Amino acid sequence: MATTTTIKPRDLIRASGGPRYAVALAVDALGTGLLRPFLLLYGVLVLELPAAATGVAMTAGTVMGLVCMPGVGRWLDRGARSTVVAASMLVRVLGVALLTATPAGNAWLFGAAALFLGIGNQAWPAAHAALITTVARGRVRDAALAAGRSLRNAGLGAGALIATAFLAGGVAALQVLAVVTGLAYLAAAALAWSVHVRAEPAESTDENDEPAPRMAALLAANVVYAFCLNIPEIALPLVLVTQVHASPVWPAVIYVTNTVLVITLQVPVTVLMSRLSRRTVLALSGVLLAASYLGFLAATSLGSGWGAPAVVLVSVVCTIGEILYAGSATALVAATAPAQVVGRALARFQLSTGFGLAVSPAVITALAAHGPAALWGGLAGATLVSASAVANYSDRSSAYGERSTAK
Repeated sequence: MATTTTIKPRDLIRASGGPRYAVALAVDALGTGLLRPFLLLYGVLVLELPAAATGVAMTAGTVMGLVCMPGVGRWLDRGARSTVVAASMLVRVLGVALLTATPAGNAWLFGAAALFLGIGNQAWPAAHAALITTVARGRVRDAALAAGRSLRNAGLGAGALIATAFLAGGVAALQVLAVVTGLAYLAAAALAWSVHVRAEPAESTDENDEPAPRMAALLAANVVYAFCLNIPEIALPLVLVTQVHASPVWPAVIYVTNTVLVITLQVPVTVLMSRLSRRTVLALSGVLLAASYLGFLAATSLGSGWGAPAVVLVSVVCTIGEILYAGSATALVAATAPAQVVGRALARFQLSTGFGLAVSPAVITALAAHGPAALWGGLAGATLVSASAVANYSDRSSAYGERSTAK
């Protein structure tokens, strides 16, 4: 059995793109945390749009962002790295600019703003992962990807807390939040572009993408795995309030606990699990997630007395499964995709993640309408099937054949 990788903080910073890029990630996450949770409120309170129209515009923006992912993948395979990251931030600057320029009652301009924000939000993960694959290799790269997620969660959490404080100021405060968010994206884009990371493209990026069929099972499994990212935000609040009849404080406790655990444990757990293959860790995460779903089923049966505390305890197990998933899934794609198609592979992976996140609210609420057994039993069964598909995935690493030109 392989030993656990030892990674020094300085090596981790270098593998993560360097200090300037780390600052860019933090600023970008802070800006996203400021606006993303309150975009719906901005449409309803500031622009005086109907809630239904606002929600449709936001969903359309997300879907269109997913449609753009094949183009992002091809751009990455031509060698672009920090340029694509910066572009994903700049397109959100445009979205915020449109948002602040939208007059009250104009749903079309709000929809255009949501479109650009959606494109940027969907393009960023693949672009960031491609940049990390260029500046780092092996298990150091895995740790760098984990560090990026930890840093991003910290920034999102801090931004959301600041935005919550701003809400007391009403409509004017929301408008200020939008402007600050745009400035944060602009600063992050400048910092990301300044690291000048580019990969030498392979001889051909236009040939048939043979690895795509090989990835099909992994991508399908990832759609189901991605549901775990919405469990703390959608499934548990829904169950706690409507089925357990618990106080709304409990969902907040779960959300904070999840955020803190991801921030503090993502890197050490990823490094600790480096003694196992990425495929094994990803399959294990599916088993752990399925077990937590069954745990939620048991916890909700306890009723309003012990049900809520039991759900909180089980949510810790679910978060550990999420951490294992996040620390191994993107790393597995990066390690097994041939150099000439790594951009497209990462883009497809983000497409499957985004699709899972997009459909999970509808699936979760539909299953919950049929009772706890349908919800948690259905999620557990689907996740175990996905874990089985992952276990049979060919985990063969490939040489990238690309050199970083980071300056």
